[in-house]
Amino acid sequence: MNSATAERLLEINREFYNRFGGSFSATRQRLQPGVKKILETIREDDSVLDLGCGNGHFLRELLGRGHQAPLLGLDFSLPLLREAESKLGVEFREVDIVKLSVTSEQLSMTSNQPLITGHWSLITAFATLHHIPSNEIRLDILRTVKKLLKPNGKFILSNWQFLNSEKLKARIQPWSRVGLSDDDVDEGDYLLDWRSGGEGLRYAHHFSAEELPGLAGQAEMSLSESFLSDGENGRLGLYQVWKSNPG
Repeated sequence: MNSATAERLLEINREFYNRFGGSFSATRQRLQPGVKKILETIREDDSVLDLGCGNGHFLRELLGRGHQAPLLGLDFSLPLLREAESKLGVEFREVDIVKLSVTSEQLSMTSNQPLITGHWSLITAFATLHHIPSNEIRLDILRTVKKLLKPNGKFILSNWQFLNSEKLKARIQPWSRVGLSDDDVDEGDYLLDWRSGGEGLRYAHHFSAEELPGLAGQAEMSLSESFLSDGENGRLGLYQVWKSNPG
């Protein structure tokens, strides 16, 4: 995928979440079953960085459970961050994770919860990576994640498995709606519509369980757990736990 196409796909999602952030947040007031399962594995002394934190419900849940270590959420969508709001013990910041490698050093100098290399016990990215186009951009983010993790730290991610739902497959739209063609995008890339509070369009990549470990290896991490969860059929979210390889 060329850089112009990647930027066009990123812009589609920026426009969507800035326009529909409020209505999207209204559909995300409860944690998904897979996220709840992950919550039970997090120790109160684990420092947690949440990429694509959205309305902050996950970190606020951790805080409510008496979490003692730093909690920091990053997202580019101001409408979603307004829903999050900072509280004592958890911080939210406006950051586009596509630029994570560039902004991490700046944040380390300005944030109360700095993005210091080797600082974080756990980094999460729930329903986030599937909105990032091109392997090049994904790997740039994942290699930064590796740098930010403590030795033997964990990266936990979930990715939307919309092809496991006939209802969601019906929302797939032709690329011509945004001036692109099938030849412009990568295999597994889709355009889906949104029908709440107006009509919108989102870009998403459908990851296979086999595709993700390849990315993990390139980022010097390794897969330690994988499971499906969420939705009426329990198969709409693919969760994986990666460990940071020493080195």
